Amino acid sequence: MTRIVSFLPSSTEILYELGLGNQVVGVTHECKFPDDAKTKPRIIRSSFEAGKLSSTEIDKKIVELGRTGGDIYLVDDKKLKQAAPDLIVAQGVCEVCAPFTKEIEHAVSMLGYRPDILVLDPHDLDDILISIMDIAGRVDRIEEGRKLVVSLRKRIDYIMRKSVFGAETNNHMFKPKVLCIEWIDPPFIAGHWIPQMVEITGGVNGISSRGSPSRRTSIEEIIQFQPDKIILMPCGFNLKRTLQELKVLKDNIKWTNLQAVRENEVYAVNATDYFSKPGPRTITGLEILAKIINPVPFADLVVPNNSFERVTNLYSE
Repeated sequence: MTRIVSFLPSSTEILYELGLGNQVVGVTHECKFPDDAKTKPRIIRSSFEAGKLSSTEIDKKIVELGRTGGDIYLVDDKKLKQAAPDLIVAQGVCEVCAPFTKEIEHAVSMLGYRPDILVLDPHDLDDILISIMDIAGRVDRIEEGRKLVVSLRKRIDYIMRKSVFGAETNNHMFKPKVLCIEWIDPPFIAGHWIPQMVEITGGVNGISSRGSPSRRTSIEEIIQFQPDKIILMPCGFNLKRTLQELKVLKDNIKWTNLQAVRENEVYAVNATDYFSKPGPRTITGLEILAKIINPVPFADLVVPNNSFERVTNLYSE
């Protein structure tokens, strides 16, 4: 039996989908899906308690750690040795979102041997599906991987076909300009797979591009774009936490004067479950975006409860 340590939540989810939950012997503090993943040894944890900090404070802490060379994530050496992994699955997308190269090197040095290491680097939905097959190939679950990819591909294709059909049959079909915010203060626009998701669901992405990293933006750039809909998806935040963070925008006159804000076309989503992590549930995120961006043609889609909320009367006392 291959003993597997997952350095990121999305790979943990994939491993369980492939029927390999019993072979997962170590995870990170953020691996909470499915529920059984919470019972696994926590080999990786954050170096600070993000739950006690605001968006602004978290950003300052990350910048400080980057400047001083400090660790964003810490490896529990004792638990890692006890896990004795044959395979470590990690990521190369973002050193802030999940353990990165430095943590992998530390793990290898502590183990005293070099396990098989699979580094995933997805930048769009196609890459996410490829990542599933990459994992399936390493753990001898090719057939299970193919079935999972086919099922996810069908869901993507359904939304894509419906968006294209709507545009072809209605020459005046409204394609809203959509702004996806990945961090609230300071503001970052969402990159990687999010721009592609917006375009698949019939929106105009505008100021970020498919596959490119998320980047810092400004209220002036947002004003120039003048989005029809704004979707708030702070990386790693659930719906409740996102709604709590919105108070920082309350007194920002430039923000409150945006057309989308005035017309109550601002939405908050459960980013940590459906948008921040490149795994199977990202396709659920695609369905959530479809419901937000084009609610009429996608009224038939069923999405999880508490996955998104329209923000209304946000700034009233």
